[in-house]
Amino acid sequence: MTERSVVRLVAAVAASDGAGVRLKRVIGSPAMPHCDPFLLLDSFRSDRADDYIAGFPPHPHRGFETVTYMLAGAMRHQDSTGRTGHLRAGSVQWMTAGRGIIHSEMPEQTDGLMAGFQLWVNLPAADKMQEPRYQDIPPEAIPEAEVAPGVRLRVVAGEAGGLTGPVSGIAVAPLYLDVALAAGARWQAAVRATHTALSYVFEGTADIAGTAVPAETLAELTAGDTVMLAAPAGAVRLLLIAGRPLGEPIARYGPFVMNTQDEILDSIRDYQAGRF
Repeated sequence: MTERSVVRLVAAVAASDGAGVRLKRVIGSPAMPHCDPFLLLDSFRSDRADDYIAGFPPHPHRGFETVTYMLAGAMRHQDSTGRTGHLRAGSVQWMTAGRGIIHSEMPEQTDGLMAGFQLWVNLPAADKMQEPRYQDIPPEAIPEAEVAPGVRLRVVAGEAGGLTGPVSGIAVAPLYLDVALAAGARWQAAVRATHTALSYVFEGTADIAGTAVPAETLAELTAGDTVMLAAPAGAVRLLLIAGRPLGEPIARYGPFVMNTQDEILDSIRDYQAGRF
């Protein structure tokens, strides 16, 4: 077993998206444009309606997957295939945009806390033009348990602590964990040695592989089979995310992620022609 260490720390930066939703961007910022196979990681958290009420009106995607994990609040999604869904506290939506989809994510509240994350996961070239699909996971379907003294774990995707996440059939074989550590708790997480691995701390200051990582900071990890997570000075909550790197060229234009610029131009033409 080889323990991972921290390569670098990347602080989240203030940004806005959709119709003006205020958020913190971690991956997709100048400091970390992408981290194969991950293209974007946004964190949103506010109890001010003006920060989120405009939501994310209809917009297109092609060539990758969006993962929305809600901590608090509620949003409704609708899309060009006729599907609708309810995103509420503790739920996950893993949307495979594939060859193209137009969808919206709009708040179902006018006050109160709205909090969560959106992750973009790249698709391999062979899968970029597949049919769009969804995995809408309600809170009660996400396994949760105390896996060590003072360590509470929710498993969205992959396996950890004897739990298996409900998300399946994803090309990069992801691990997506929500880990809460009480003050003084420690836990060694197993991660596939072949996978890119990242940890985003969103509450407290964590010790990740011997490095202090404050809130709203992402730790990029070296290769290895395990990573040690600890909360030496107070309670901590973090995401641990890993996935198989694709090692393919990335051509990117807004909500389109393909392998070549010609494919990006095709995506724009298809969207303008109403073929999504």
